[in-house]
Amino acid sequence: MPDTAIEIDADGRALRVSNPERVIFPATDATGEVTKRQIVEYYLAVADGIMRAVRDRPTTLERWPKGVHPGMVLSTREQRSGGDAFYQKRIPRGAPPYVETARIQFPSGRHADEICPTEIAVVGWAAQMGTITFHPWPVRRDDVDHPDELRIDLDPQPGTDFADAVRMAATARELLDELGYTGFPKSSGGRGVHIYVRIEPRWTFTDVRHAAIAFGRELERRRPGEVTTKWWKEERGERVFVDYNQNARDRTIASAYSVRPKPGATVSAPVTWDELTEVEPEDFTVATMPARFAEVGDLHEAIDGVAHSLEPLLELYEEQGRADMPYPPDYPKMPGEPKRVQPSRDRDRKQ
Repeated sequence: MPDTAIEIDADGRALRVSNPERVIFPATDATGEVTKRQIVEYYLAVADGIMRAVRDRPTTLERWPKGVHPGMVLSTREQRSGGDAFYQKRIPRGAPPYVETARIQFPSGRHADEICPTEIAVVGWAAQMGTITFHPWPVRRDDVDHPDELRIDLDPQPGTDFADAVRMAATARELLDELGYTGFPKSSGGRGVHIYVRIEPRWTFTDVRHAAIAFGRELERRRPGEVTTKWWKEERGERVFVDYNQNARDRTIASAYSVRPKPGATVSAPVTWDELTEVEPEDFTVATMPARFAEVGDLHEAIDGVAHSLEPLLELYEEQGRADMPYPPDYPKMPGEPKRVQPSRDRDRKQ
């Protein structure tokens, strides 16, 4: 097939889009097919929102250059080869000169120069390169070691669904109010709910992770049997998991307005607290979000208006006994971390 490249205006920059009619998402019973051109145009349509989510943040790209078709798989930390899609953590070769970077450090101590979006043309260029989802770090490039965002990830486990995550989000809202925090919810684009809280960039990744643990444990206390912070899947049961490790260094969450590799091209959509109980993840897609954005604007527009202190949650962590929890398996052994072994394989526990 010949390269029928086109040019699209990206806020004053001529953005070249090759093979614009390539099908990225095939049609479903409820949605039409989505092309590369439509993905690029979608991001341009929600420019203010996606830029508020990624501007000046080192950002990992989740690239699906062949599209998101049945049977295609994503290479992960555990399965690094053989996938049709992959995470791009270093700036690709041949990037345009306007694509800027930020240097980040992995838990291993190694470094990488990740893209750091400063204008919508960078997002459009990444989409033209097959990026579906943007995974920004919770830091700005002027201080990459002190997060400015606490991220609460409510992840339904097998046997639970979006409605369960929404119910837990209501309790999370009550807790946030008691802490004096303003939380900004969004759909994950799948079955989960994400809540973001801006914080002062004074604390380390370890501190922010401890704050997330404290928050999750308090949700467990308030909703026993419905919420869990158990890291090992075999211990979670049919509960909503508070994934505290999403606040660890080099762990990221799909940004607001990011397209997700789900049938129908769903997106991670900011919502109001009141409408959270009325919507479904499938309501927000590449096809439907531009009109919604044009009507209601960016529901996270006020997110930068206040930055909260992390001290209330760190005090709660102290009150809870300062018991740390396991890190992901690819991390080096971390200070204060308990034994990192699956309970069913823990010989000491069996004795």
